[in-house]
Amino acid sequence: MALHRLASITMGVPNVADTSSYYADFGLTSTGDGRFATTDGGDQLHIVHSPTRRLVELVVAADHSDDLDRIAHRLDASGFLWRRGDSEIMAEEPVAGIRALVRIAPRIAQAPAPTTPYNGPGRIDRLGRAPGITRDTPIRPRKLGHAVIGSIDYLETRRFFVEGLGFKISDHIKGHGTFMRCSEDHHNVLVLQAPVNYLHHTSWQVEDIDEVGRGAFAMLEGNPERHVWGLGRHHAGSNFFWYLKDPAGNFAEYYSDMDCIPEDSIWTPEDLEGAKGLFNWGPPPPPSFLNPEDLAAMMTGAHSGR
Repeated sequence: MALHRLASITMGVPNVADTSSYYADFGLTSTGDGRFATTDGGDQLHIVHSPTRRLVELVVAADHSDDLDRIAHRLDASGFLWRRGDSEIMAEEPVAGIRALVRIAPRIAQAPAPTTPYNGPGRIDRLGRAPGITRDTPIRPRKLGHAVIGSIDYLETRRFFVEGLGFKISDHIKGHGTFMRCSEDHHNVLVLQAPVNYLHHTSWQVEDIDEVGRGAFAMLEGNPERHVWGLGRHHAGSNFFWYLKDPAGNFAEYYSDMDCIPEDSIWTPEDLEGAKGLFNWGPPPPPSFLNPEDLAAMMTGAHSGR
């Protein structure tokens, strides 16, 4: 695969200061000017002003200039407009107007986190108290995992990512969306059919299920309104999850234990139906996760030209 990771996103929101404060609480490190870094991925989030919440820009990393040549050929063959720079290609997704940059950048070399010991029937992997309950350090996401976007024409948005940029399809939510990857992670972008173009959520990797729970607990202490959905485990990607909501209405996910698909693996996408398109176990998703409460307002803004 010419691509190797989702490098960063730019999120547009009406309330930059409040949203920035939220992501500092979430565990990202402010590097100034609305930019935030993860421990392994560097600057991976940029928050800018926008009349409604949306994904403004997405940066995907490639290895070499030859990769950019191949992507330029794909974009031409697929009929998408693009512009070439010294070390990047810029193209615009035609439905939501998302600016996509494919940029030459190094691969992330993540230092392996120590395997968390968990006891099981007839198996004692640890003695004494579990390490998950003795941790007292703040949660620090390791990297940006994926972004989920709503599109009024998800098939055309999918075509841009797959035929234009070279993403691979991992699985489908039958008739409603597609999980796509630009790395060995099961998905880096999920596009969903929606009545308006918007950013649904971003997802951030932590070490294990204990960090998912600890992160959510810390975020909810004194701010119960941030809770959306969790704890649970997805079917597509198999990851543990807990979703919270930022002040702009975007969801933010702590996740761990994502399926990985090495570049030379044979992988057959599934058409997931019903609950499998959403989760494997956990509480059922609230209606606001499937149809965010501000969708009607965003639709009104889109229709009025604001």
